[in-house]
Amino acid sequence: MSQKNKAILEEANAAVAEGNYEEFLSFCAEDMEWTFVGDRTLKGKEAVRQYMATTYIEPPKFTVDNLIAEGEFLMVLGDITLTDEDGKAVHHSYCDVWRFRGGKIVELKAFVIKTEV
Repeated sequence: MSQKNKAILEEANAAVAEGNYEEFLSFCAEDMEWTFVGDRTLKGKEAVRQYMATTYIEPPKFTVDNLIAEGEFLMVLGDITLTDEDGKAVHHSYCDVWRFRGGKIVELKAFVIKTEV
């Protein structure tokens, strides 16, 4: 299961990097929940769709430094660069903990810290 979930997340991340957010969402359960620790929680696929539409003005650029799988969970460490509404690149480091159910993404707990490059 761990290897299958890794493959799913890698394919889903590739879709995000290409700006294909609907393809990413096809890997997600309708009742998914995204928690940005210390910030907000998005409940349901539609809330994530709206978040992506407003936050990912341009497809984010991200790297994955480590991808660790255990059962239904994947932990990912890396860096992500988002474009803000002024067109400025904003850099972050992140640790994402993804949970899967039946081959679908059902939960994300994201620990994101703004960093300087």
